[in-house]
Amino acid sequence: MMKNIKHNLDIGSAEFSANGDLGISQIVLQLRELRLTSLESRKRRDKPPKLPSRKVLQGVVDGLAAALFPNRLGLPDLKDEGIDYFVGHTLDVALRELLAQVKLELDFAADTRSQLQQKQSCNDSIKTPVATVREFVKQLPAVRVLLDTDIKAAYEGDPAARSIDEVLVCYPGILATIHYRLAHVLHGLGLPLIARMISEIAHSATGIDIHPGAVIDESFFIDHGTGVVIGETAIIGKHVRIYQAVTLGAKRFPTDEEGNLIKGNARHPIVEDDVVIYAGATVLGRITIGRGSAIGGNVWLTHSVPEGSNITQAQMLAAPLDASPHHTNVGNENKSTQEIPQHH
Repeated sequence: MMKNIKHNLDIGSAEFSANGDLGISQIVLQLRELRLTSLESRKRRDKPPKLPSRKVLQGVVDGLAAALFPNRLGLPDLKDEGIDYFVGHTLDVALRELLAQVKLELDFAADTRSQLQQKQSCNDSIKTPVATVREFVKQLPAVRVLLDTDIKAAYEGDPAARSIDEVLVCYPGILATIHYRLAHVLHGLGLPLIARMISEIAHSATGIDIHPGAVIDESFFIDHGTGVVIGETAIIGKHVRIYQAVTLGAKRFPTDEEGNLIKGNARHPIVEDDVVIYAGATVLGRITIGRGSAIGGNVWLTHSVPEGSNITQAQMLAAPLDASPHHTNVGNENKSTQEIPQHH
């Protein structure tokens, strides 16, 4: 078999030589010109700043997750007497790598005028790379506490879950939530690029897109998860459960006088405590989903609903688009027949 592979390679090399080169040198020159033109348009031709590395950040997140859950996400042969040493060593390696990435982001931010203004406005929170990483480390115990509530919510909310451990090592919603919880802390410390890269790592792996700027309280559970989108300014309360293909998005994108998108404004939903949003529901705009409500599958919702509401697709089809809540007949009526899972 090896002889056949070598023979095929020899034939390929001979054919390549016979046909001449493929014009790679010319392509390299063209790509170089395009690259320099792009850098020039952004005033970065002389010294383009380096960006944080997605590959390195993947290792950082893996290390942090192993330190948070050493018995399940750490080394397979880890002994009880070696756990503290493992956690300390893993944190040391991960945080040193993170520190290097933080320096890169801050250098990049300083080179970009808009981000420099943001840095100046957030100067007290950013400070130095070392101070930022130290502040991040201090919040890791709180992250572990939140993740414990998320894992418990998943176990108690899914009859197919046989154990807490199964939820931690198997559920894509938990993987995405681990990335989100870490990224959210970094986002709050003035590192939006690193935070977004970490969130997108989880997005690629799970199909779950949670912006690190979203605010999500304890006991959060995404079941199944594929296609879930949670926007930057969304606020989610305690004991909220959402299913696959749910979108908590923006309804409109306002522009300024020059036609540029206005960024940073509150444009995503507020979901209060004990809400369930079923598969395929789309909830858009800065609206409020009242406590204890259930939003049915494939519902398109663009107005606020009071607490205890049971919104179904049939109700929405019978009501005018963007109708006010009192025109949609979606209060507490027929609540005895609605299927709202118990919240824990």
